[in-house]
Amino acid sequence: MPKQIRLGILTPSSNTALEPLTYQIVSSIPNVSVHFSRFPVTAISLSPEGLAQFDRSIIMQAAQLLAHAEVDMIGWSGTAAGWMGFEDDEKLCQAITKATGIPATTSVLALNKTLGIFKVKKLGLVTPYLDDVQERIVKNYNGIGMEVTSETERHLRVVKNTDVALIGEDVLETLVGQVVEGGADAVSTFCTNLIAAHKVELWEAKYGVPVLDTVTTVTWDMLRQCGVDTKAIKGWGRIFQEA
Repeated sequence: MPKQIRLGILTPSSNTALEPLTYQIVSSIPNVSVHFSRFPVTAISLSPEGLAQFDRSIIMQAAQLLAHAEVDMIGWSGTAAGWMGFEDDEKLCQAITKATGIPATTSVLALNKTLGIFKVKKLGLVTPYLDDVQERIVKNYNGIGMEVTSETERHLRVVKNTDVALIGEDVLETLVGQVVEGGADAVSTFCTNLIAAHKVELWEAKYGVPVLDTVTTVTWDMLRQCGVDTKAIKGWGRIFQEA
């Protein structure tokens, strides 16, 4: 009988999308369960208050609660490192493992792994964020040699996190199409409160490029690191079959 695997997922308090999506993604693997721990996040901005939501000490408290459940892996299902710097997530994962003994990953670090696997050079970014937040994300990806241009990024200037989950599939599909038309050779729907992961396979078939949703990336990396054959997950995109 396969070993039971518990995935522990750090969740922004106002996120209403990632939990049901993550449950659906792993539903075909009977020996995997997912468990969530929240910490306060209500709005996304570069204000002092907006940045303070992602203070490591606050996230660590939520991670410690997941450790109580003796999870096999902890994942931060969020994209703050996009504007705060990728090293922020690297340090968070190191801190979680040091404090709990449990390996850790994040949506953004996992996304960056898949960009290498798919040999992406020109990334399409579809986000709900404000102009200055998006500029930071673009700058950080440019900084690791990833080309992101005005033709391959779209953002919707939403601040309140609960409003992000109200963005319609038709809007997202239009934006994905626009960045592919702009020359992207892969697209990320970059926010874990976008209800997008279940559309990835359809968009990949329609537009002919990998679509890497950030709810999906962290789930993929956690499963992979726990030794799960992700090819068992059908209908959720090329990442599970090819990465």
